[in-house]
Amino acid sequence: MDDMKMIWRDSLESVDWSELSALYLAAPLGIKPANNLKTVFSNSMFRCFAYDDGRLVGAGRVLADGADCAYLCDVAVLPSHQGTGLGKAIVRRLVALSQGHQKIILYAVPGKEDFYRGLGFHSMNTAMAIFKDEAAAIAKGYIADR
Repeated sequence: MDDMKMIWRDSLESVDWSELSALYLAAPLGIKPANNLKTVFSNSMFRCFAYDDGRLVGAGRVLADGADCAYLCDVAVLPSHQGTGLGKAIVRRLVALSQGHQKIILYAVPGKEDFYRGLGFHSMNTAMAIFKDEAAAIAKGYIADR
């Protein structure tokens, strides 16, 4: 990754929400409508956007309570920039912003566990979730069928 030409922003002021939605679709992390992204990024304590020559190529955010728990989520990189170290740079920036918390958690897209292990994350024995669309979560490998 050529960090010299990458522009990093954490402000929401100049975010094109449709461009961010297209990034998640291309990454591919699924359909995330622009209005939903505006809501979740606005409600996140930390966020990071990476621009290459004015084009949004990576993003991520952290939901956090300011002391105990920070949840790193929605890390996405355009396919053209995957494998360049940009994803690692986004995660490292978000982890650095979250350092005052007792724990930083995330759940990864199935198959990306080694990527996050390489950045210091550990598997949890007791992580559990309730998904709005349980069948889709099972199909995508996020949870085991009961």
